[in-house]
Amino acid sequence: MAGVYRVTVTLPNDLVRDIDRREKNRSRFIAEAVRNELCRRRRDELRRSLDHPHPESAELAEQGLEEWTRGLPEEDAAALVDSNAGRPIRWVSGVGWVEGSE
Repeated sequence: MAGVYRVTVTLPNDLVRDIDRREKNRSRFIAEAVRNELCRRRRDELRRSLDHPHPESAELAEQGLEEWTRGLPEEDAAALVDSNAGRPIRWVSGVGWVEGSE
């Protein structure tokens, strides 16, 4: 098991009773709940990022992958990007990412 920290968390009595009814190991239950919440928040952050990309990402999307890879050394471009793989998508301002090229 990875290193652990002992922390003090204050919870309402009814919440602790509900946990104890369902799980013998409070610490494991709370750790799992926190992991799930952190994962949910990361997904939410990713969705927000995809809906409102950083301006530099939007510029790169407008530029296009093909053009971007032309600026890379040949060995890097070949190792990093296979332009024939995947599906073409593009950023449409006010809409978001859409499938297909212009």
